[in-house]
Amino acid sequence: MRVHQLAALAIAGALLAGCVGGTATSASPTSTETSASTPSASAGAPSSSTPTASAPASVEPVPSDELGAFSCDLPVVDDATVARAQITDVRVGTHADYDRVVFEFANGLPEFTLDRATPPFRHDASGMPVEVDGSSFLRLTMRGGTKQTEDNTSSYDGPIEFHPGFSTLIDLVEGGDFEAQSTWYLGMSSEACVRVIRLTDDGAPRLVIDVEH
Repeated sequence: MRVHQLAALAIAGALLAGCVGGTATSASPTSTETSASTPSASAGAPSSSTPTASAPASVEPVPSDELGAFSCDLPVVDDATVARAQITDVRVGTHADYDRVVFEFANGLPEFTLDRATPPFRHDASGMPVEVDGSSFLRLTMRGGTKQTEDNTSSYDGPIEFHPGFSTLIDLVEGGDFEAQSTWYLGMSSEACVRVIRLTDDGAPRLVIDVEH
C-alpha cells in the first residue's frame, strides 16, 4: 500500500511541474475604429431609415507636419479630375489640433466649393429642412461628386449624418444628392479655419477637410 501511495504522489508532482512550466495564451481584442449606427440625440434626429453615425469612423494616417497651414480665407474652390466622381466612403476623425472629414471616391475627385453658410438649410431635392447642430457652419458642394450611379444604384450606403461632438466638428450632415451634385454641411463649435487636402496618388482618391481646434 505504501508503495502505491508513493507512486501516486510522484505522478501528481510530475503533472504540477508540467503545468507550471507551460505557458497559456489568450486572444486579446484589438482596437479598431468602426462606424456607429445608433442615431445621436442631437437636434434634427433622422427617421429610422436614415443612416447615421455618432462616433468617428476612421482617422487618416497622414503626418500633420506635411499637410500645410490652415486658412480662414474662404471659399475654397477646386476643379474636378473626372466628370463624375462616385462617393464610396465618408468618415470623420479627430486629432490633437484639428478634426477631420474624409470623402473617398472610386475614380477621381469632383469639382467642389467649400464656403461658410448660414441656416436655415434646405434639402437640395425636396426643400425639406436640414437640421445641423453648431454655432458656425460650412457648406461643401461637390459638382459631379455623388453616391448615385448612372444605373440608378448607390456607390455609398453608409451614414449620411454624423454627430461626433468633437472639439470643433459637431455635426456632418448631407444636404442633398441630386443630379450628380451633392451638398454636405459641417456644423462647428466656432468659426474655425480650415485646411483642404486632395489625395490622388496614394490609394483611393480622397478629399480631406480639416477644421482647426
